[in-house]
Amino acid sequence: MDQRWIFDGHIAGIGTGSGLRAVVGLWTQSPFGPLTDAMVQLPSGHRILLAPSVEAADFISAVYNFDETCIVSLASEHRSGQLGLDAGPLRIRARLGSRTRLGAVARLVPRALAVHPRWLRAVSPVAARVLPGVRTAGTAKGGRREYYGVTDLHRIDSATVSWNGADAGPLAAVRPAVGFGFSSVPPEPSLARVRTTIEGAPLTRR
Repeated sequence: MDQRWIFDGHIAGIGTGSGLRAVVGLWTQSPFGPLTDAMVQLPSGHRILLAPSVEAADFISAVYNFDETCIVSLASEHRSGQLGLDAGPLRIRARLGSRTRLGAVARLVPRALAVHPRWLRAVSPVAARVLPGVRTAGTAKGGRREYYGVTDLHRIDSATVSWNGADAGPLAAVRPAVGFGFSSVPPEPSLARVRTTIEGAPLTRR
């Protein structure tokens, strides 16, 4: 019988002048309790998962595609227009900006509808036209179904990002799109309020 897993919180998408791109999940609700994780794609295309536990890493890597997985200590902060992350080799300090037009539109949709899989399947083609590379519904690894219900979206106006202690360069668009799953994050650096729903066969433990 299929199972359903819910991740509720925020996703930050950040690009840098060096070509390093990062997707940070700040989850207040997850199958593992409050959780922070980070997905990094290096300029070479190498994809790395930074996760706080083996259990979380096993689950995330069963849904998304990575070339390497690292268990690291993650500390995050999101308040007063600021976003901070320390995750092993990755360090981010970002300043959040105003709500985007898409964020304003998203807030007009009742939340119960905005996060419902049926609605997200219907609007996915529209999302793909408005934000190239972005999908709200699709198929993940193992034939699982995945849905992204975005209910708000804010710009990231500035950020300092380092990898292994080296400056990754100025804030830049997330280009090329990240390749962890069927969907990317918006090209412009942003923080989305989102509920991710994953449906499918139970995950087998390693």
